[in-house]
This record gives sequence, C-alpha cells and structure tokens, in this order.
Amino acid sequence: MTDTLLERHAEALRLFGERVRDVRGDQWGAPTPCAEWNVRELVNHVTAEQLWIPPLVSEGRTVEELAGSFAGDVLGDDPVAAWDRASAAAHAAFAASGAMGRSVRLSYGPALGSAYCSELTADCVVHTWDLARGLGVGDRLPDSLVEFSIKEIMPYADGLASSGAYAEPVEVPAGADAQTRLLAMVGRKA
Repeated sequence: MTDTLLERHAEALRLFGERVRDVRGDQWGAPTPCAEWNVRELVNHVTAEQLWIPPLVSEGRTVEELAGSFAGDVLGDDPVAAWDRASAAAHAAFAASGAMGRSVRLSYGPALGSAYCSELTADCVVHTWDLARGLGVGDRLPDSLVEFSIKEIMPYADGLASSGAYAEPVEVPAGADAQTRLLAMVGRKA
C-alpha cells in the first residue's frame, strides 16, 4: 500500500511539474477554474502545500507553530525551480522511513502520514487539471491518478462545499467517465 501511495504521489507531483513547465511568461496572470486564483496564484498555492510537508511530517511540528511560514509568494523569480525544490522535499519527507505511519498534526486534527499524503496527492491531481485548463493545454489526467483521487475524495466529498474551499458538486450525465465524475465531486465542470 505504502509503495503504491508513494508512486501515486510521485506521479501527481511529476504531472503538476510538467504543467508548471508549460507556463509561458505571458500566462502567469491567466484565469483558472479556481475563481480566486490565476495561474501564478494556483502554482503558488500547490507549491506552498508542498512546503508544509517536511516540517509537519519529518519534524513533527504543528500547523499552529508554522502559521504564516508559507504565506504570500513562495515562487519568487523562478517558479519552476521553487516547485522543483518544494515537490522534491515533500516527496522525500513522505518517503522517509516511518513517515506514513507517523501521526501528523494538521489544522483539522491528527492524521496518519499516509492519510495526509493521500489527501495532498488527490489535491495535486485536481489542481493539475485546473492548471492545464488555465493554460489551455491537454487536461486529460492519467487513469491511475483519477481512480486514486476518486477513492480518496469519495468518503468526504459531500462536505467539501461546506468547507468553503470547494464549489458545490456538479451534476454529471449518466455514463460519465471517471475524470468527469472526479471533477464534479470537487465542483468542476469537465
């Protein structure tokens, strides 16, 4: 299980990184399906999420201790390099011996490292689609990541909109493919 989870995590990070490399200089201000974020803000958000992982997972620090540490612009003058550093450190933290079984103290309470890794993997997958749409490039996600993300999100999908972080789920037609169903759960229309 852990090896498969780490593989999906690495695959999601790699795919998002490919989309970050697709960003042309004139596209950083382009809108994304995340109404509150343009391309740069979306990449900044996902990069900042990766920066949280090493101190939470490897150092046992708490969200409260880190409050404000990764606020604002974490991309600097070289967003690709910032992403590469953050994603490599995040994956290394999850891949470290014992990390998946360790308790991590998150904003909503304690969780196993494996649960935190699963959550962030699915989040990265969805945001990869958001970034692809913002860039106008191919937005087809790998089946392995779509299926993984559906299994991760399904148990708590009904409460996502009430969290304020997601739009209301979107209705999908009968026979919709897995990617359409995944996106609908998180309030996105494919």
